[in-house]
Amino acid sequence: MVAILLAQSSGSGAPSGAFVSQLVMLAIIAVIFYVLLIMPARRRQKQHQAMIDALKAGDKVVTNGGLLGTVLGVEEGTVRLKLGTGVEVSVLRSHIAGKQGEESS
Repeated sequence: MVAILLAQSSGSGAPSGAFVSQLVMLAIIAVIFYVLLIMPARRRQKQHQAMIDALKAGDKVVTNGGLLGTVLGVEEGTVRLKLGTGVEVSVLRSHIAGKQGEESS
């Protein structure tokens, strides 16, 4: 049995064609995965961060919890929202889902 295995192995040490083709296919799958999944997610994350950084008083926003409000003030880590007459809350900046009326892509 060992003699058969030794006879089948090539003494040159070069990788077989099947191994190389599997590596190429794995690399292609990795590139497709990156282009279809990772790039769009990064783009959306950057757009969301830019929107949060650009918040100013008077903007109408939606929180992740579904609350609709108007920005009264922006601080370091929080946003002060007016939800209704006499109702003001502080919300973490990271919990602002988007501006009202903007289409999410």
